Amino acid sequence: MSEKNREAKRSARERLAEERERQKGRDKKRRALIVGAAVVGVLGLAAVVGLLAANSGDDKSDTAGPVSVPEGANGKDRLSLPLGKESAKSTLTIWEDFRCPACKQFEDGFRATINDLAAKGRLKVEYHLTTLIDGNMGGSGSLRAANAAACAQDAGKFPAYHDVLFKNQPPEPDDAYGKNSRLIELAEEVDGLVTDSFKKCVEDGEHDSWVAKSHKAFQDAKLRGTPAVLLNGKNIYGPQNPLTPQKLRQLVADADKG
Repeated sequence: MSEKNREAKRSARERLAEERERQKGRDKKRRALIVGAAVVGVLGLAAVVGLLAANSGDDKSDTAGPVSVPEGANGKDRLSLPLGKESAKSTLTIWEDFRCPACKQFEDGFRATINDLAAKGRLKVEYHLTTLIDGNMGGSGSLRAANAAACAQDAGKFPAYHDVLFKNQPPEPDDAYGKNSRLIELAEEVDGLVTDSFKKCVEDGEHDSWVAKSHKAFQDAKLRGTPAVLLNGKNIYGPQNPLTPQKLRQLVADADKG
């Protein structure tokens, strides 16, 4: 074989070897890309699963627990606590906060008249509880007292306990009703109210979600403040609309005639 032929054959072998090396390099890059894509895919899937799990957790945390409605609550969404006979022609709707000084003033001035009209079957009362002062002054006394009142409703003793809470209302800045022990202590003034079930209801905040829903209804109604007092749907109480016990009796009498 001539020198020229040997050189040509060697060049061909070298070119073939070089091509094989290049092909190995391409194969290596392709495998790296495949593996990388697979890793990215797995990580992407993990991220999606993580996001779904996180969203699921957020949904659970944003969802309020079940609303425990007090026994005998009635009205729209069962947010009112009743007093009086269902057959009464007139309905007095009262929105109150147990920490509200103006609510105490109203109760002290009208308690006897309202209770008398209700007892005689001439007036049906619907009490709605709010937590306005907690929001304005801080603390939790409005919520805690409202929950305790709802617990008293479970025991069939809401009207008496409602009156006790207003008669013993602390000064507005004093969050004494934020202590369940104080609420249970005052419940001793209502015969037969303090039982193990009542105390558990108070301590557990059994009706907290219901109270929150009631306050939301107060906000949605865009009422100016507490107390808000409506007779047959008409606002009858406020600085521009002075009300007296005698006038309330007359309004009920007029409604009876109508």
